[in-house]
Amino acid sequence: MRRAALLVLALALLVAGCTTSSDDDPAPHRARWQPTPGQPWQWQLSGRLDPAVDVPVYDIDGFDHPAATVTDLHRRGRKVICYLSTGAWEDWRPDAADFPRTVLGRGNGWEGERWLDIRRTDVLEPLMAARLDMCRAKGFDAVEPDNMDGYANGTGFPLTAADQLRYNRLIARLAHDRGLSVGLKNDLDQIPDLVGDFDFAVNEQCAEYDECGLLTPFIRAGKAVFHVEYELRTPEFCPEAKRLRMSSILKRYTLDAWREPC
Repeated sequence: MRRAALLVLALALLVAGCTTSSDDDPAPHRARWQPTPGQPWQWQLSGRLDPAVDVPVYDIDGFDHPAATVTDLHRRGRKVICYLSTGAWEDWRPDAADFPRTVLGRGNGWEGERWLDIRRTDVLEPLMAARLDMCRAKGFDAVEPDNMDGYANGTGFPLTAADQLRYNRLIARLAHDRGLSVGLKNDLDQIPDLVGDFDFAVNEQCAEYDECGLLTPFIRAGKAVFHVEYELRTPEFCPEAKRLRMSSILKRYTLDAWREPC
């Protein structure tokens, strides 16, 4: 009997050891949010934040807003996405000096921004991990990593599609390790390879360039496509967007509080 009791105790301890989260787990017990097709959203990256837009999803700048802003949006029933640039350097960010000049490429068309050499994961991984730690510490539910298609642009580096896939998957893994959902920003040609690694998509101007059909793998997988147009009028893109079950809005390029939803 004593031997049997000891065996039962040993098995119980083994099961407990297998099911208890380690103190080193970056996001213990945190269930990852999965946005679904058609959810309305607000995307605001400039100006005084308007927290009163009646939508379930907000996408805001991760550096510009404190944890209190995220907490307030949560109280209002919103899920909150942390906008970060992971493929380009921005000279005004508080960690800008941490990026060595060897990883800075050509400008990407926006003032103060330069493409990053995404092949240099030895340098970029800890920097991006720290940024994602910030998003998690502020209480964000997800992250929108921007400039995720450098290989298709004139970065100043000989980036390949394979380099981009490797880097984008690294960003997705770093986000998931922290309990954060992660969206694939643009990078339409690589959607078939990456739809399984990302929880949603964020797209700019697929209607203007007749590319929205390329985003349907996300919709078929039950994952939201958060979509914005700048140049078209809503009657020009909303019927197709609704048919595809995309979350579509019209915005100004400044991405201030103004929005016109479908």
